Amino acid sequence: MKIGFLGTGHITSSVIQGIFKSNLRINKIYVSPRNKSISKKLSKKFKKVSIAKNNQELIDLTNWVFLAVTPKVAHKILKTLVFKKNQKIISFISTINIEKLKKYTRAKKVTRVIPLPFVGIKKGPIIICPSDNIVKNFFNKLGKTIEIKNEKISKNFWTTSSFMAPFYYFMEVMSNWLVAKGVKRKAAEDYTRELFLALSQDSIYKKKLSLKQLVSESQTPGGINAQALKELKKKKFYKNQQKVLNSIFKRF
Repeated sequence: MKIGFLGTGHITSSVIQGIFKSNLRINKIYVSPRNKSISKKLSKKFKKVSIAKNNQELIDLTNWVFLAVTPKVAHKILKTLVFKKNQKIISFISTINIEKLKKYTRAKKVTRVIPLPFVGIKKGPIIICPSDNIVKNFFNKLGKTIEIKNEKISKNFWTTSSFMAPFYYFMEVMSNWLVAKGVKRKAAEDYTRELFLALSQDSIYKKKLSLKQLVSESQTPGGINAQALKELKKKKFYKNQQKVLNSIFKRF
């Protein structure tokens, strides 16, 4: 199978890295020349990756095309390109719906997928909409696929993906606090990374428990976790979190 990535940014780079860490059988991968720095790095690192001369050549040479450009670029270039009949089109574009993508590409079917950067290490959830067994089997090799039938529902997942940077900032604030208390930077950051990694892994290990049950299980009356949760709630930390999610959701 020959696949192509229209748009060569961070997500494209992560997906390609994940592919070469998996047992997926790919004959050739073509990337667009738009981001020269990333394109060159990928083609040098992986023998099966080549840089297409232009976007149309990339489409002409592949069976699957991944749309990985920004919404602004997509609106500009997609309608100028000619896609092949029965070519599988998979979109990573956040704010352009399936019907619009079909009009641009003149395709009968377009699958929207939400991969996150850690797909490069074959980790994390991958939203697929609508259901497609072939696409699902492909991405099952790169993470945990979750199929969504209703495109409107998929917008909720696009929204929650906006919390990667806030999550890392939360970790940074905690490690900075440790440093301010006299802990060396490396030790502070190592501890913070390991703490949140263990918490995430523990939640998967205990997946029979609801998240609400995990919240309850992780605190004791009068304990430090109970105090931290109570104070953050009092300061409306979590209500503000919901407000931000609602604000991001409006962009879709």
